[in-house]
Amino acid sequence: MAKTNDYTKLMKDMMGAFPVDTTAMQDAFKTQAAFADKMSKVVLDAAEKSTEISASWTKATIGKFGVVTNVKDDPADYTKAMTDFASAQAEMSAESMAAFAEVAKKVQMETVELMLAAGKDMGDEATKAVKKATDDMTAAAKKATAK
Repeated sequence: MAKTNDYTKLMKDMMGAFPVDTTAMQDAFKTQAAFADKMSKVVLDAAEKSTEISASWTKATIGKFGVVTNVKDDPADYTKAMTDFASAQAEMSAESMAAFAEVAKKVQMETVELMLAAGKDMGDEATKAVKKATDDMTAAAKKATAK
């Protein structure tokens, strides 16, 4: 009967033959997780503010539309009510769009700040990793030439 190979042991032995310093990977993962956490906060804050703006705009629109639906004595009053509603709606739309623009501007500024900080952190980590690799290679070369 054929003997099955223990691939787990084989992989452990193979990986043990190539020792790898996982500190750089762990640091990169931590940096990425911190970036994702900060970015999530920016996105969720923007979503909350946008929802508040939309809800406020909808509530105001519904409140103003009630006047349009009321019974009027004179047919001209319907035209006036609709004109007043359209005017109020245009004003509310402009205010709401300005509020949305402020939210978008804040998200953009915070995103740029996060990206710059993340780039700086990644650059620092890369510099440390390269320096460590250089030091290790130099030490190995000195050790090899000393023999």
